[in-house]
Amino acid sequence: MRTVVRFAGLLCLAWSAAVAAADAFPTRAVRIIVPFPAGGPSDLLSRMMAPRLIETWGQQVVIDNRPGGGTIIGTELVAKAPPDGHTVIMIYTGHATNPSLHSKLPYDTLRDFSAVSLCTMLPIVLATHPGLSAHSLKELIALAKAKPGQLAFGTSGNGSTGHLAGEMFKYATGIDMVHVPYKGSAPAISDVLGGQIPMTFDGLPAALPHIKAGKMKALAVTSTSRSPLVPEVPTVAEHGYPGFVADSWFGVVAPSKTPRDVIAKMSADMAKVVRSKEISDKLVEMGYLPVANTPEQFDAFIRSETTKWARVIKQAGMQID
Repeated sequence: MRTVVRFAGLLCLAWSAAVAAADAFPTRAVRIIVPFPAGGPSDLLSRMMAPRLIETWGQQVVIDNRPGGGTIIGTELVAKAPPDGHTVIMIYTGHATNPSLHSKLPYDTLRDFSAVSLCTMLPIVLATHPGLSAHSLKELIALAKAKPGQLAFGTSGNGSTGHLAGEMFKYATGIDMVHVPYKGSAPAISDVLGGQIPMTFDGLPAALPHIKAGKMKALAVTSTSRSPLVPEVPTVAEHGYPGFVADSWFGVVAPSKTPRDVIAKMSADMAKVVRSKEISDKLVEMGYLPVANTPEQFDAFIRSETTKWARVIKQAGMQID
């Protein structure tokens, strides 16, 4: 009986210590690693959230840009950081595709991180030069089938979400198109505007100004639902390809073994920031869909995305190294 009481007491002490750790978090500045140069979507989202998190936590939030290696450099840094919640990373879709694109990683994508929260989704848009004879997705598919291997689509680079969306589109529709990788969205879009290539798969915010100006024609978005910024543009799924989803997404993960109560507190606090009217309105204006889900939901999402993209990458025979 004394053993049971003693064990129960130890459990209570452990639980009290965990609650105290979560209540005290953070005890110093929190560093959000952004594995890209300043100015990109991950960086902008992190810097948008930082002031509100500072207000909530009463500690500084430092945005630390660590680009390189297709996000691997910054991700490895976080995998090896102390698991106390004071160093986290703003990941994106590449976190789920890197295990299949690279023969070896210096960390385990699923084992070495604890999911905190999925922050936003970002639709990919299939946009074409206005002079292309195909004026709808159905017509584009028919044109591609009539000219196998003759149509090209540009993206921001090999292994980018746009590239993956294009490969998924090819497989789903049974067409053959040529991928043209660029060093970023800007040059890919520039060549579509100039007529050097007929189309691109790119994030909606990058293409939106040109679509609104009539310089590019949006045929479809790859998200689960239409974007409020271009409500007239249907999804790929609406054209008879149910389940076709190829969004970019952004979220926060921490080193594995970070206390669960700390993870829960970070997740709840970040959700409040993302769902606040000020931030959510800005995100929607920029073309993003605010999400802010739970650690458990985000963990399940990362695992499903890793499996989905592994299948697409294998089908396409894609490999970066």
